[in-house]
Amino acid sequence: MAYVVTEPCIKCKYTDCVEVCPVNCFYEGANFLVIHPDECIDCGACEPVCPTKAIFPESDLPAEYGEYKALNAKFATQWPNIAEKKAPLPEAEEFKDKKGKRGQLLDKPGK
Repeated sequence: MAYVVTEPCIKCKYTDCVEVCPVNCFYEGANFLVIHPDECIDCGACEPVCPTKAIFPESDLPAEYGEYKALNAKFATQWPNIAEKKAPLPEAEEFKDKKGKRGQLLDKPGK
């Protein structure tokens, strides 16, 4: 089982989770992060440090975020690995608590 990054991460991209991940299983999109399900060791270190509460164990994934399991798996094979903490997106504080951000997810790799 793995952890899954969900909608609250969109347009924020805080990387506190990346900093604590012992296996570097995070991948970076333009405005979103994902976890590679085959690399995640299910340690749970990332979940409590996420400022937007966007990370869930696959077994506890809320139904409203069900599609994010497949999105994490898909984008983890297309986007570059991120292994160090970076600054969040400039609009992160503005979007941190917003709902309904799925339509704003960019499917291109991050930098």
